[in-house]
Amino acid sequence: MEGKDNKHMNRREFLTRMGASSAAAMAMMTMKPLDLLAKGNNALAHPATPALAQAEGMTYRITPHTGDRVSLMGFGMMRLPRKDRAIDQDRVNELVDYAIEHGLNYFDTAPAYGDSEVATGIALKRHPRDKFFVATKMSNQGGDRSLEAGKAMFERSLERLQVDYVDYYLLHSIGQSGMKDFNPRFIDNGLLDYLLEERKKGRIRNLGFSYHGNVEVFDWLLDHDDEYEWDFCQIEMNYIDWRHASMGGGWKRDADAEYLYNKLNRLNIPAVIMEPLLGGKLGDLPKEMKEQLRAVRPDDSDARWAFRWVGSRPGVLTVLSGMNRMEHLKENIETFSPLEPCSQAEDDLLASIANQMSGYPTIPCTACEYCMPCPFGVNIPGNFAIYNKAVNEHVLPLPEKSAADYKKRAKDFAKEYRKQLPKKALATSCTECEQCLSKCPQQIRIPNQMQRLVELLDAK
Repeated sequence: MEGKDNKHMNRREFLTRMGASSAAAMAMMTMKPLDLLAKGNNALAHPATPALAQAEGMTYRITPHTGDRVSLMGFGMMRLPRKDRAIDQDRVNELVDYAIEHGLNYFDTAPAYGDSEVATGIALKRHPRDKFFVATKMSNQGGDRSLEAGKAMFERSLERLQVDYVDYYLLHSIGQSGMKDFNPRFIDNGLLDYLLEERKKGRIRNLGFSYHGNVEVFDWLLDHDDEYEWDFCQIEMNYIDWRHASMGGGWKRDADAEYLYNKLNRLNIPAVIMEPLLGGKLGDLPKEMKEQLRAVRPDDSDARWAFRWVGSRPGVLTVLSGMNRMEHLKENIETFSPLEPCSQAEDDLLASIANQMSGYPTIPCTACEYCMPCPFGVNIPGNFAIYNKAVNEHVLPLPEKSAADYKKRAKDFAKEYRKQLPKKALATSCTECEQCLSKCPQQIRIPNQMQRLVELLDAK
């Protein structure tokens, strides 16, 4: 009897069992026995665990449902290099050329990232279509949410990217305001039905969503996987968010990354990972934590530890990083070429560091810049980055005004702080207009945090 369950099995289970198993078998034929022993044959243990596709060079994973051979390192195209405030296309081309030359083939963009789709399309068009997978999104969070507007956005993405089809297409930033926001964006207007039809036509090869909010929406979408047959899902995951997501405040109180990841794995849905460095926070740890890591691997950067941890998780398809400097791109590619998975002892060490960091009073800004531009010129992520660096390096004490050296440290911080940003960009320019509040995926109370910075600056 043909029915929804059988249809679901045909796509999900049949392709997963046949495609992923065949890909895993082919991959194993190219690998040495010791490589298999060291990396583990996760693909056979769990169908959502993409196969490791080679022993040397870039590590690849196989998408279970379409058989795509995806680089475990993915390129996030949100924070592209700029020159005179415009995207520097020559530098973008240089970065993309180096990435593709060294095996990186997954590029993630979105209409919400300004001119990123255009710049990404120009850079990728210079390469054969089978050398890259491009991901973009339905960024209809604000403005016109009609079906016609959604269709126009999809067509515009194809035009800007200069492609006939999108390899990985996402419902963008799902969950920030619960089902009351999701339904008018995708269900009531018929937009999700339209995207499902585009997948059938082949203009969308893999359909998924990026989760940024209320876990009710995440659960609802996965509980309806029999109907929608999600090919992948993009989540924030790192060794802090694994069990300490609540330390960031805002929407992250709803669910730790461990919960999100495990639910995806149970449904055989690969995870695309964003924020592996938690907005750069895990790329520059407090000094005592750096020392713990250096004692184990003296030559590894903080960022390499974080990337290795995420890449070691079975079920992860690719790990996104926004790289606008060649030295960062080279180091990240080296980390994944090939990936050396974390040992159990290393996992335990990072879990311990996560426990330690959960008590640090930093601001959970990921530098996504969704809050920008500020109408009054305040550099919101810049202010937060300066403050967080001062906390991590113990320039500032914990925010207890009774500390004997609090005033001196606050004055020293204020002196250095004013040197790092133009006067107009400082926290003192914040008028508490609150225009930034609704734009922040982390739901940081930005005006409150700015006033705390001002209080530090005014310490007598």
